[in-house]
Amino acid sequence: MQELKVLSPTAILGYGFPVDSFLAGLERNPDVIAVDGGSTDPGPYYLGSGNSFTDRTAVKRDLELMLQAGVKRKIPVIVGTAGGSGAESHLNWCLDIVKEIAAERELSFSMAVIHAQIDTDYLVAQVKAGRVKVLEPGKPLTVEEVKLSTNVVGQMGLEPIVKALDMGVDVIITGRAYDPTVFAALAVKNGLDKGLALHMGKILECASIAATPGSGSDCMLGYLRPDHFLLEPLNPSRKCTTTSVAAHTLYEKTNPYILPGPGGHLDLQATKFEQYSENMVKVSGSKYVPAEQYTIKLEGAKLIGYRTVSIAGARDPIFIGQIEHIIAGVRERVADNFRSLNVKYHLFFHVYGKGGVMGELEPETELNPLEIGIVIEAVADNQELANTICSFARSTMLHYGYPNRIATAGNLAFPYSPSDFKAGAVYQFNVHHLIEVEDPCELFKIEIVSVGGYTNA
Repeated sequence: MQELKVLSPTAILGYGFPVDSFLAGLERNPDVIAVDGGSTDPGPYYLGSGNSFTDRTAVKRDLELMLQAGVKRKIPVIVGTAGGSGAESHLNWCLDIVKEIAAERELSFSMAVIHAQIDTDYLVAQVKAGRVKVLEPGKPLTVEEVKLSTNVVGQMGLEPIVKALDMGVDVIITGRAYDPTVFAALAVKNGLDKGLALHMGKILECASIAATPGSGSDCMLGYLRPDHFLLEPLNPSRKCTTTSVAAHTLYEKTNPYILPGPGGHLDLQATKFEQYSENMVKVSGSKYVPAEQYTIKLEGAKLIGYRTVSIAGARDPIFIGQIEHIIAGVRERVADNFRSLNVKYHLFFHVYGKGGVMGELEPETELNPLEIGIVIEAVADNQELANTICSFARSTMLHYGYPNRIATAGNLAFPYSPSDFKAGAVYQFNVHHLIEVEDPCELFKIEIVSVGGYTNA
């Protein structure tokens, strides 16, 4: 095969894309329409709770355009990490949307559903057998942590998706998948270079973020050829440059030359970026290096408590100048007040304007802003206790006395009433490990489903 074209509509399913850009991509007759549906970037809540971080209406809008185009033009449609995190509840959430679209638009197609949730009993057995390894800089996984997890998923590689394509399906919806795989799978199935395919997938997963001006809500087309690939943004207001593409290659990587993934890594030491046309870039030289032992990354989250937050602002320069002292005093007052109850809680103060983003890593330690925003956060074993701790901390800081205070009516301004927000369950990533497998497909059950009973025009 001399060329394979991959259309990436958007950085994450539900982030949207201009219809004109999508139509421009279809005019180029792509061989596959692929999109990444999730990420761990929004934090552990979504994996732990089983909820999607993307909006259902937005996801349906994107999927509707993709499915109609793919089914009617006989272009395979592949969605990775369905529902944002790829656990069973996320996968089912996305499948409901797919079936709803099919019914409303009278579409019929064969669909492969690739499951990625890991059974707790199975994982416990693998931990005991020594097949679960540390992913640095983490700690060894214990049986206790596995049992505390509400959801654990495996990040599938290319092989389950290639296997599904070999079954001749029209649509593939996967649980948790390594981001580049949905873009690279058809190319690898057709014998094109795995290293180039995965590198192109690494860029296409974020759609036009690799263009300038960049956008995660616009389309990109990749042209994979035997010894290189080309990238073309489909909006005439954007272009790819060697700088924008090379910079995106460094995105989300700890090593500029090595990109690890399921079963091996990309070696980018010989990668070359060339300006192919005014808006397209040519990339060559990327190589795939297989590992001696095939491993799959595991991701899991556990419930650690319940959260209440209060948001306030302050503009008094005397108060701002003593904020660290005041926070220490409020912490001490809260601890003293509830010491006799022997309760466990965590109390955080995020001071925006003075280290609210960087925390202890903030280099501008002498910064004295005109105003600050304060987020008071309490996490406890139950919602009622979190409410109590946050409320007490908020009222204590509101009326806290500090040296040279002028106004005694209150130190804080609250933008909302009620001032405290019950944020609910709090989750923490507790599984971030590697599991050794003999078969890259052994963790990922493939289910074939016939959708709709209509005659597609």
